[in-house]
Amino acid sequence: MYKKNLVFAAACIGMLLFGIVFLSLGAIFTFIKTKFMVDAITAGSLASSLPFGMLAGSIFFGPIVDRFGYKKFMIVCSALVFIGIEAIAMANVFFILQISFFIIGVAGGGLNGGTNALAADISSEFKGASLSLLGVFFGIGAISMPAVLGLLSKTFSYETIISGIGFFVLIPLVYFCIIAFPVPKQAQGFPIKQSLSLIKDSTLLLLGFILFFESGVEGIVGNWTTSFLKGSLNISEANALFVLSSQVIALTLTRLILGSALKKMKPATVQYICYAFILAGGITMYVASSFVMAVIALVLIGIGFAAGFPVILGFVAELYSNLSGTAFSIALAIALIGNTLINFFVGAVGAQKLPLILIISALIMSLLLSISIKRISVRIKS
Repeated sequence: MYKKNLVFAAACIGMLLFGIVFLSLGAIFTFIKTKFMVDAITAGSLASSLPFGMLAGSIFFGPIVDRFGYKKFMIVCSALVFIGIEAIAMANVFFILQISFFIIGVAGGGLNGGTNALAADISSEFKGASLSLLGVFFGIGAISMPAVLGLLSKTFSYETIISGIGFFVLIPLVYFCIIAFPVPKQAQGFPIKQSLSLIKDSTLLLLGFILFFESGVEGIVGNWTTSFLKGSLNISEANALFVLSSQVIALTLTRLILGSALKKMKPATVQYICYAFILAGGITMYVASSFVMAVIALVLIGIGFAAGFPVILGFVAELYSNLSGTAFSIALAIALIGNTLINFFVGAVGAQKLPLILIISALIMSLLLSISIKRISVRIKS
């Protein structure tokens, strides 16, 4: 019999690992360019291996955890992260790097989806609150790891730092081996017909498309804010990165608060409030004329992003409890596609359109949520 607190801790550790690994990889591109003597475009091509791997991991994790449970899956994902990171540290051929980034992407997509589904499964009520607390640990990894890398790089080589990060992964792997996890929901055989029907479920698809835009706007803020600030306000890259970090801090702190707020307020109400913050942040960014206004805009946006995934995935978990992993796979796959397409769209129209895209996306998500809530209410009553 599993202990809920230990299992929730496992989910949090897995999410922390996901945050640490992915923020670490983004910080080693300079090292890769120097070691392999490649240009920025070639080195940057590695970044495309991650989302493809994440999409694959997000698609396949759900049916696997529904059929076989979480324990072996979490152990395998952690082992793949370890192998991928150590391969990066020791690689002497660029092709090995590309494979390693893809492997880490697959494992990361699995960990991201698996930890969210696991936290939702063990929460009999207030699933959104549990998922919000889970999201705090990704933020902790995102905030702390760049600073740690910057500090260690003054003393150790990048190969040593990367290898050390890999061995850190062994700690959660051992923890996953020791504790008991919930039994598989479909231990007697995976219901293929029922799972395929989820792909055509209009309510699930609606919730997925909310995450399509949520993931997209979160992605473009992370990827294009520095370009927007440098172009519109002539802010230095160092200050632009500080502004961007204020968004991550605001998101993390807000998720910590939402862990309690979602137990007292309706999740939909919280989500509408967060969309209002995204809208306010987009408008503030659009009219910003100073560094201070840029910080205010990103703080508002960070607060607005806090509820998106926890609330929507909470709805998914409540509606599809028998196949929650598979339902999460579908929703998160749609989210990753949205991240890719909306990032591509911003690249085509230019970073200066970032505030306008945030404003439009917030309005679209509000509309989709209102439609979804009506459908959810009907299904719960029936």
